[in-house]
Amino acid sequence: MAKVNYVTVGSNDLEKAKAFYDGLLGSIGFKPLFEHPSGGRLYRGDGCMFGVLGPFDGNPACIGNGMMGGFAFETVEEVDAFHAKAIELGGKDEGQPGARMPRAYFAYFRDLDGNKLCGYKLG
Repeated sequence: MAKVNYVTVGSNDLEKAKAFYDGLLGSIGFKPLFEHPSGGRLYRGDGCMFGVLGPFDGNPACIGNGMMGGFAFETVEEVDAFHAKAIELGGKDEGQPGARMPRAYFAYFRDLDGNKLCGYKLG
């Protein structure tokens, strides 16, 4: 069975974006994996990857309307901490941590370039 293994987002200020993601992803155990030729960086987590890159086509990075990446956690406290870290690092709140449906807890934010991400716990 296939599973989603990685997500990338674009940035127009890769140095600021890398500082944001170094802090955010470092707080959940992701490590820098590879410096991308675009000036961006790939990170490795537990069985998955995340990247912040300069767009391949050379055009400015833009957010995808309706596009979002999610990070699964074991506890609601971890979701809360992830969301709080994103806001601390300059991210914008897009939905405070809380129950969204039975047995599902989500928190939403946008990074410095406006890319939407979430932390969640199911069950």
